[in-house]
Amino acid sequence: MMMLLLLALSGCSTKEQSKKPEEQKQAASEKKVELTISAAASLQNALTDIKADFEKKHPNVTINYNLGASGALQQQISQGAPVDLFFSAAEDKFQKLIQDGLIEKKNGTDLVGNELVLVVPKGSNKGINTFEDLTKSDKVALGTPESVPAGQYGKQTLDKLNVWKSIEGKIVYGKDVRQVLTYVESNNVDAGLVYKTDALTSQKVEIVATAKDDTHDPIIYPVGVIKNSTHQKEAQLFYDYLQNDQSMKTLEKYGFKKLK
Repeated sequence: MMMLLLLALSGCSTKEQSKKPEEQKQAASEKKVELTISAAASLQNALTDIKADFEKKHPNVTINYNLGASGALQQQISQGAPVDLFFSAAEDKFQKLIQDGLIEKKNGTDLVGNELVLVVPKGSNKGINTFEDLTKSDKVALGTPESVPAGQYGKQTLDKLNVWKSIEGKIVYGKDVRQVLTYVESNNVDAGLVYKTDALTSQKVEIVATAKDDTHDPIIYPVGVIKNSTHQKEAQLFYDYLQNDQSMKTLEKYGFKKLK
């Protein structure tokens, strides 16, 4: 009986050994990987949908978003934060990482565009219907121009329309475009400058004006794989996925514009 048991165990062991290389290969292909994507706060809703779709198709990959102002995110990456992909709301922040050798040019692309709009709280009676009307306001919310691209574009627009100097003292700065939107939603300010995509997510604000393209730099969102990502294969997979038809439709659904 003992001999039969030993033979049986020996047979199992031999069987397991013969399977081992195949099992190792399978285990490697199903290895759990977590990707960190640093992305502009204005992309939050679209990226939440894209994450759900991507993870369904690639269950071994988990996407973690680090959302914020593009300037702050670029600084984090420059200082060595462990990030796999950067999805910026401004080309200059993205180009800085290319210049510093942290993103290879071939591993980056301009993906979508956006528009800058002026919003007021729903039902506002302040008579703010144009950018020039901001002179009637007490407080105006704007992203910090040095780190928030929407704030940078907003300042350019207000400068171009000769409004900036007369309202500079009324500006309430936000750390990102979502905070600016919150200030308007909560009636803490009379108006705010945000992306069209952010304004469309809110039932509490109203778009009263859209900035003309010639009043600010082009609003372009580049995306790229970070050179020192420890998960290059999976980062490339998500980078490619962001460019497929389904992801582009999701981005367009939330108000982003196709560039090509």
